[in-house]
Formats: sequence, structure tokens, C-alpha cells
Amino acid sequence: MTSQICIIIAILVYLFGMIYIGISFSKRNTQTDEFYLGGRKLGPFVTAMSAEASDMSSYLLMGLPGLAYISGIADVGWTAIGLALGTYFNWLFVSKRIRLYSSKLGAITIPDFFARRYGDDKHLLTCIAAVIIVIFFVPYTASGFAACGKLFSTLFGMNYMLAMLLSAAVIVLYCTMGGFLAVSTTDLIQGITMTIALVIVVGFGAAVTGGLDTVIANAQELPGYLSMVQTYVADTSSAKPYTAFTIASTLAWGLGYFGMPHILLRFMAIEDENKLKLSRRIASVWVVISMAIAVFIGIIGYSMSKAGIIPMLEGNNSETVIVQIASVMSSHGIIPALVAGVILAGILAATMSTADSQLLAAASSISQNLVQDFGKKKLDTKSSLLIARITVIAISLIAVVIAQNPDSSIFKIVSFAWAGFGAAFGPVVLLALFWKRSNKQGALAGMITGGAMVFIWKYGIATLGGVFAIYELLPAFAVALVVNVIVSLLTAAPAAQIVKTYEEVNKIN
Repeated sequence: MTSQICIIIAILVYLFGMIYIGISFSKRNTQTDEFYLGGRKLGPFVTAMSAEASDMSSYLLMGLPGLAYISGIADVGWTAIGLALGTYFNWLFVSKRIRLYSSKLGAITIPDFFARRYGDDKHLLTCIAAVIIVIFFVPYTASGFAACGKLFSTLFGMNYMLAMLLSAAVIVLYCTMGGFLAVSTTDLIQGITMTIALVIVVGFGAAVTGGLDTVIANAQELPGYLSMVQTYVADTSSAKPYTAFTIASTLAWGLGYFGMPHILLRFMAIEDENKLKLSRRIASVWVVISMAIAVFIGIIGYSMSKAGIIPMLEGNNSETVIVQIASVMSSHGIIPALVAGVILAGILAATMSTADSQLLAAASSISQNLVQDFGKKKLDTKSSLLIARITVIAISLIAVVIAQNPDSSIFKIVSFAWAGFGAAFGPVVLLALFWKRSNKQGALAGMITGGAMVFIWKYGIATLGGVFAIYELLPAFAVALVVNVIVSLLTAAPAAQIVKTYEEVNKIN
């Protein structure tokens, strides 16, 4: 009982801190650009940690360790490498250019940037982009709510739905009140909390299992568990080859970064584009270290299960491995229990840091892009902010309905939404920034093709098996890129003013 009280105290302190930040920043949101983009006032450290904390959703502390626990390091290892490369190249090639371009155009959302970049006065690009954001952000947000539900139901035996609803309520509260600045500031705190949680779990897990030598020895007993060219199959206790084709498919996770609205918004919001180099270094180092530790936690978790310290986890329950470790830690006294509370707050941080960013991006897509830009409904600042906040609540309710199944896989939900954004927006963003000949028709065709191909490949072509059973992001991204280029070349060149603006941004960059 004492351990649970300590855990609850630590988590409550964390949650009330997030709400306090939301209330503090609520007074600063006097304009819509401040609510959606923080008035482009983010410093380099906040920009870096906010971008990566909002990126490293619940799959960092639940999805990645869970997959490593049950199948070894090949799947998560190649995924982590792809994500690390994607992170670095996104900061290196995209961040400064989209900051300059969006500022010159006066764009405060990704759909708004597409419309202004291509001179889309009818806002058809805006409409399609906003719809895609809502389609893929709703399940993405649902995965975060599901992670919160699993956390509390596993730890306290609490009803899954009730736990999920309470967590969602806190996220919605500080997001609707504080807007982008509150979300970015909480992301910074959440990133630090996640880091502390990862380090503590590794240290404790290694200690109680007899040291790193024991952990490695236990893992080596499983065929293919520690191999990067084989993966462990728990059902048959055998190794399955991890081919070069599969590796390429898994590395494709990195392509998703070029189309992630909540990450691109951080690039657009930094106060000085010349500070992005510092942000890139901070972000890249943090991502590599945090993912490496998360994978190792899964390996440590297996050793703890083998030693009988935590239960042997099967299927999607493997995603609760950190929760199980924290629960064991809490039984070692008051101080360890408080530390366990910090670890569990880290899981909440991983979840909230992504869910809040997604909710804000989705809200801006509906209230700003669909209602005002595409719908031609001019609203005053007060009405616009009200609609944005109502939208956050509405999307949250839909996400709760989607996440009501406690057996859903966080990793699978995230991977599908990641593929959707990567394929629909990634090629459009890259061509918009780096190809002068790219036009509105090509961008529209590529965006629709990319989003549609994710569904077609995932639920159609991939079911054929064999070489077709690859991550849907890779083929969808490639097809969308080709379609964008072909359609752009077959249709009229961009207007002279659009080309002029493109060249002016290139000179600055």
C-alpha cells in the first residue's frame, strides 16, 4: 500500500505540473499564430527536445522495449537505425529551409504552407492535407491514450477505460488552455523525464538480474535473439532470417520524418533559424541514446522474467515490460517507490508529449485550414481559438473510442499512422523545398496517392506475403514521389511569382 501511495504521489505531482504549465501559458495566447505556432519564439534547446519528445511517443517506453523483449534486437534495431538516420537528415536538410520558407509565406500550419507554396487560392491542397492529418492523427492519438490505459490498469488493477479517460482529460486540459507554447514546454520536461526513466530502469534491471553478463547470457540462449540478421520467433522458439529486403523495409521508418506535421511545426517555430544547428545536435544525440536504452530494456526485461522477478509476458502484453519493472522496484522501500513513480511518469510523458502535439496539429487543420481557409469562414481571434479548443476535445473523444480495446498493439497503431504521414506528406515536403518545377497538381496527386497507397498496401498487397510483406511506408513513399514528379512535368509550370519566391528562399538558405 505504501509503495502505491508513493507512486501515486509522484504521478500526481507530474500531472499537476503539466496542468499548471497549461494555465500559465493560457494568458499568452491572444492570437491564433501564438496558439498554433507559439509566435515563432522557441529557443534551440526547447525546439530540439520538443520535436524529439513529441516524436518519441509511447513506442519509446512501451513499443520498442516490448518488441525487443519478445523478438530480440533485429526488428527494433533496424527500426531504431532508420529513425536515427531520419531524424538527422530531417534536421540537416528540412528544418532551416522550411523555417525560412514558412516565415516568408506567413504560413502557420503545414496545410497552410502547402497552399501558399503552390499558390493554391482555392485551398484544395489545404483541404486534402487537413483531412489526411485528421485521418492519421486520430489513431496516433488513440495509441497514446491506450498506453495510459495499459499503464494504470497494469499497475493498479484500475479499469482500463477509466484510466484512459482520466489521462486523456489531463492532456486535453493543458493542450486546450496553453496551446503550442505550453505543449512545447511540457515536451521539454517530458523529454527529460523520459531520459531519467530509461536510465533508472536499465540500472535497476541489470542489478536485480545479476549484472550485464547474466542479461547477455540469457539472451544468447534464444536463437537469433541478439542477431541483426535473424529474429527470434517466440511461438516456435526458433530463429527466422532477417533478409536484406526486410532490413531495407524496416529502415524505411526514417522516411516518415519528412512528413510528420508535429515535428515540422517545431522547425517552423524556432526563434532563429541559425540556431537549428545546435538543435540538430541535441536532438540527434538524444534520439540515438534513448532508443538504444529502450531496446536494451526489453532484453533486460526478458532476463527478469526468466529469473521470476516479473511475469513472463506474451503478445502485446510485452509492451508493459517497463511497467512491470517499475512495479517491482516500488516494493523495495519508499525511495525506490518514488523513483518508480518517476519512471511511470516518464511513460506518461512519452505518451502525452506526442498526443498533445498531434491534437494541436489536428485542431489547427480543422479550425484554421478547413473552416477558415477552405470554407472561407472568416472568424475573429476569439472564435477561432474557441473552435480550435472544441476540435481538440472532439478528436480526443473519437480517439478514446478507437482505443477502447486494451489488447490493441501500440507499436502497430503508431507504425501505420507513421506510414500515412510519411507517404502522404514526405514527398510533397521534399519536392516543395528542393524542386523548383514542382507544382500544385503534382503535390495534390502525390499527396492523395501516398495516403491511399498506405491503405492499399497494408490491407491488400501486403497480404499476398513474400516480397510484398514489407512496411507499407516504403512502397507508398516511392509511388507518391514518382506520381508527384510525373504529374508536375505533365502539367503547367508554376507561376513566375511562385518560382521567384522559391529562388529568394534558396538564396537566403
